[in-house]
Amino acid sequence: MAGPTTAERGARRPVPSGPPRRPRKRRFRFPRPGRRFLLVTLALVVLVVASGAWVVYGSKWLRVGKVSTRGTRVLTPRQVTAAADVPLNTPLMSVDTEGIATHLRAQLPRIGAVDVVRVWPDEIRLKVTERKPEVLIDKGGKFIEVDSGGVRYATVPGAPKGVPLLELDASRSPSLQRFGPKRLEREAVRVAGGLPEVIHRDTRVVRVSSYDSITLELTGGRTVAWGSSERGAAKAKTLLALMKTARGAEHFDVSAPTAPVMSGS
Repeated sequence: MAGPTTAERGARRPVPSGPPRRPRKRRFRFPRPGRRFLLVTLALVVLVVASGAWVVYGSKWLRVGKVSTRGTRVLTPRQVTAAADVPLNTPLMSVDTEGIATHLRAQLPRIGAVDVVRVWPDEIRLKVTERKPEVLIDKGGKFIEVDSGGVRYATVPGAPKGVPLLELDASRSPSLQRFGPKRLEREAVRVAGGLPEVIHRDTRVVRVSSYDSITLELTGGRTVAWGSSERGAAKAKTLLALMKTARGAEHFDVSAPTAPVMSGS
């Protein structure tokens, strides 16, 4: 028996409906790394890390070979270097910079701030900022230096030039019992620290009679009634203007900066 003809076979095939389908794109997949590859990669990473650690900590080239000091004014670089006591020939990376800075400030109170910096490949650099005296306190012929924060940081045999003497004369004032000598001392330091340089340079004595009665004794017998430490910037501006307009005046009162008074000639 004869089979179906070609025409009959074509008639039996279903005719697709709708738009023709697009051929599927074949996705390229990276082969997964084998276990051996992962082990080799891990070993290389460990080797690189170990080599880096050895270079930083074990190498003879990255060890402390010298210590330098910058920024000193009264202190000498040799004093600072000796007080820092940086361990030589130790790995530069292992140096405790914060510990050295703390140790330096404790050993040399004149140092207000210090940065301990690693300078590769073999140097520790000490960047020092010394305290600046705002007033002096006479102590039996020697002088205690006090900075702008009220810190007594050094005793020197002679008075540094251009630094006023602090004299606390408040024994009969209620302010002494109310505020105490330390607070009155800080108020005097606050006044001295806020003076313009030209006035600070000419100030010989900062006299404290009470909290709101601070007097400046300048060169040439001039005096300034300052009052309290409040409104210091306004008082300083007013005093500068008075000194420019009345060069022969001997007494200035800027305790009320909006209503100043001057006298003498």
